[in-house]
Amino acid sequence: MAVPLTPDRLLAALRAEGVHVVEHPGWRTRNRNHKGAWGPVHGVIVHHTVSSGSAASVALCRDGHAALPGPLCQAVVDKAGTVHLIANGRANHAGSGDGRVLRAVTAEAAAPAPRSQDTDGNAHFYGFECVNLGDGRDPWPTAQLDAVERAAAALCRAHGWSAASVIGHKEWTATKIDPRGFAMSGLRERITARLAATPQGRPAPRHHPFPGRAFFTGSPDSPLITAMGRRLVAEGCSAYAQGPGPRWSEADRRSYARWQRKLGYRGADADGRPGAASWDALKVPYTP
Repeated sequence: MAVPLTPDRLLAALRAEGVHVVEHPGWRTRNRNHKGAWGPVHGVIVHHTVSSGSAASVALCRDGHAALPGPLCQAVVDKAGTVHLIANGRANHAGSGDGRVLRAVTAEAAAPAPRSQDTDGNAHFYGFECVNLGDGRDPWPTAQLDAVERAAAALCRAHGWSAASVIGHKEWTATKIDPRGFAMSGLRERITARLAATPQGRPAPRHHPFPGRAFFTGSPDSPLITAMGRRLVAEGCSAYAQGPGPRWSEADRRSYARWQRKLGYRGADADGRPGAASWDALKVPYTP
């Protein structure tokens, strides 16, 4: 049984594999978990979007349409090789498929040709939508195929899966033809070779990059909040009665406001909500 990756672990896994990632606002909490189970996860399904253009394809996969509400995947891979994170959790991408295929993927064995529609794939598979018209003529640039390989390998590495855990939508259900234009067997061969080697991505940075203002909305629960709090304490800016802990709290906000004032910010610029400049100055240790 594999528990789905947290947003922080998913992001760290992709970056460690050298994936160029763009985080879209709200991706950490956007999902369809209210419609059914999310997990245990057993693999990755690769799709094509039947659309063109990065912005339009991301919007389509994020919002869906009248017949199929979004999100339609966890990430969109565009032709330039950028992986756009748009959701975390259950997404409308796999639909119903063959339970025999799921059992084979779980066992990391060669999957049979799909025949039935008896199993909910949205509960058990991550989904990557790749920008392509799916007409057999629209090209698959090298950068895009490399990104698909890296992104799928990142999830396999994080979960301890083999490349057999990566399938195409057409291998899940006989009602689909995607992805069209490259062979899934070839993709799995490249993923196998990548998993056998040391990750080729950038080494983890010493300090954690700014996670974005959207990360601090609501009450995020992450080890990164603890690491931030410890740095605030070390800088003499603690407003904590106890802790710090992983869930964002009013004590975190007050402590961060003290840090902002220490840097010379005043008024609305010292509201306790992290910004990129003050975050970089705090030098929070990298926290996967």
